[in-house]
Parts: sequence; structure tokens; C-alpha cells
Amino acid sequence: MDIEGRRILLPGATGVIGGALAERLHAHGARLAMTGRDPAALARVAAACGGPPTRVVDAYDLDGCARAPEWAADGLGGLDTVIVCIGVAGFGPVPTVSDAVAEHLFTVNALAPMALLRASLAFLPRGGALAAVTGAVVDTPTAGMADYTASKAALSAWLSAVRREQRRAGVAVLDVRLPHVESGFSQRAVAGGAPSLPQGLPVNEAVDVLIEALTADPPPGEPRPDRPHGATGRPHA
Repeated sequence: MDIEGRRILLPGATGVIGGALAERLHAHGARLAMTGRDPAALARVAAACGGPPTRVVDAYDLDGCARAPEWAADGLGGLDTVIVCIGVAGFGPVPTVSDAVAEHLFTVNALAPMALLRASLAFLPRGGALAAVTGAVVDTPTAGMADYTASKAALSAWLSAVRREQRRAGVAVLDVRLPHVESGFSQRAVAGGAPSLPQGLPVNEAVDVLIEALTADPPPGEPRPDRPHGATGRPHA
């Protein structure tokens, strides 16, 4: 798909990857609406992107997440694409992870993206797209990251089912499985310390993967080729 002129809702624009993606999409001519939980950071990203509509939304507020697509469609005069970049890390052996931490991980990494994407379906036309960043952990579960991995895997499985449901409607559903990225994400964990990780992908290269996933156009029903560095974007089953 072409990005220029596309009306895109970007939840998680205040994160390192989300902010970098917002600037790249703006440079490609996209019309953006952005959400994030940090008002100051959201204002900075918006200023770098020509002052698009913004809204403060905390991922833990599922009702607020569900209302964001209608707000974005009103502000942009419609909605073509939603790219969810929200997420939170959490680490530790299973016995050390509290139920409260597990609930937080599943809410932010799975339930919030689901709420955003579910509500977006009412506004997307044929040719629209839903996308979410899951992670390479979906394919390679790692000790010390069980609950985090499970939350990302839940979102990935949900995307796979939605992809099948939306095929006839002509809405692409992308699961972008980024590898570890040098964004400082693992240092901002809600609990625990990150296990030893390999050198991560630079943020600009992670954004390259996201842009490639958004702009690739395989024939209907054909598998999308593997993404660089193990990341996968899959608009078709």
C-alpha cells in the first residue's frame, strides 16, 4: 500500500519506536492521529510531525483505547490504517512474577491492542489495514520472560484469527514480530530485570521493518516473505 495520504491512527506514539515511526510516516506523507500516555512526549512528537491530532490515552484504560478509533476517524475524516506500538516489558522466573504484574502485562500487551483494533474495524474500508507489533519472542519463548512472552503470543494468536475473519472484507491484518530493539524498552520493565539479550536492532532499522511490512503487497492468499532479522509481517494467512 502507499503511505502518502493514508489516514493512520498510531497508538503508542510516545514510545521510542512509536515516535520514530510517527516521524517516518509523516515524512512519507501520511495523515496521522496519535495517542500516548505522556502528554509532554506526545506534544514533542506531534510538533515533529506537523501538529496532527493527538489524544492522551493510557493503555490500561481499555474503554479509552476503544474510543480512540472513532476520535481519530472524526479528526481525519476517516481511517485507513491503525498501527499499534504500545507495550510494556516484564521479566523474572515464573515464581517471582506476581499475579498483578501478569495482569498488567496482559492488559497492556494484549487487551489494549485488541480493544483498539477491535473498535477500529467499524471504520476501516476495503483496502484498510490493522497492524500491531508483537515480537520475535512469539516464536522463541525465553526463560525469564514467560509472562511477557505469553502476553505477546496472545495478541499474535488473536491477530491470526482476525486476519481470517477480515479476508473477505479486504482488510489486511499485520503481525510485525520485531526482534529485540535497542530502544531502552527492556530497561523500563514493569518488573524484574532483563535476561542476557543479544545486540538489538537499531531503532531506525526497526522502523524500516515496520515500513516494509506496511508497504509490501503480496497477492491475496500468498504468504508474506520473512522480514529482516526475524521480524515477520503477515497480512495474509
